[in-house]
Amino acid sequence: MVSQPASNSVTRPLGTAATAIMLLLCLSWGFNQAAAKFALHDIPPMTQAALRSFGAALIVAAWAKARGQFLLTRDGSLFAGLAAGALFSVEFILLYEGLLYTTASRAVLFLYTAPFFVVLGSRVFLPADRFHWLQWTGLALSFCGVALAFGWPTPAADPHQALGDMMILGAAIAWASTTLVIKASSLNRVSAEKVMLYQLVVSAPALTICIVLFGEHMKALPSWPALAALAYQTFWVVSVTFVIWFAMVARYSANRLSAFTFLTPLFGVAAGRLLLGEPLNGAFAAAVALVAAGLVLVNRVRR
Repeated sequence: MVSQPASNSVTRPLGTAATAIMLLLCLSWGFNQAAAKFALHDIPPMTQAALRSFGAALIVAAWAKARGQFLLTRDGSLFAGLAAGALFSVEFILLYEGLLYTTASRAVLFLYTAPFFVVLGSRVFLPADRFHWLQWTGLALSFCGVALAFGWPTPAADPHQALGDMMILGAAIAWASTTLVIKASSLNRVSAEKVMLYQLVVSAPALTICIVLFGEHMKALPSWPALAALAYQTFWVVSVTFVIWFAMVARYSANRLSAFTFLTPLFGVAAGRLLLGEPLNGAFAAAVALVAAGLVLVNRVRR
């Protein structure tokens, strides 16, 4: 899972293998949404996030050590790593707290503005990876597909909902900023495991502090299904798929990769149907078609 960026990694399009990997990642993240929701009754959100950061940090560190990686070697990545870790922490704090004030469907729409922020930020930090009008059209089509599946957000019903919307939007900006920091800094030249550990080591204590500040507590020991859902998040999503994601960020166009994340909420809807018995929107098939068409345009290679 170590990333060695290619010379053309800033603009490198996704081939067949990379596309298949991104489909697997988005599928995994979609089921992660259902797993986190499934465990909420027994394990509060900040507690879930902190536990998975602590657990995943141990797993990734053990994996890196088994592979003979020297994670404490000075390589000029410390400042960028701490910045990525801080942004990673801010993203999840804003996301989980924002969900207390706004609806899940509104949260999805505001969170998945992140690819737009990546593309806009790339104009400054990764100028070689600028999108042309056809790719912008693809990005807009994919976003419209997500909006069709979840519904266009109406004006906020009250100030608290508006606050929640802004917090989710802040989480989207933090997510996009993390991607840009990793792609445009010295983190692009270190192993994906080390990139992940920076974020876990910073976020674990930050999220623990938030547990105390927000007064979270568990009334009883979690059930086995809740623990299984947490284990899925910790062992697979964070320890494996996030590491693969950061390896992909180092090798391919950050803009194209970010566009692929529009598939995640659609997989989340499907996972909710399979695992939680949630109803499917009647326009779901059309939403999938729009997202797919948008991704085709985004990944067209300019001649």
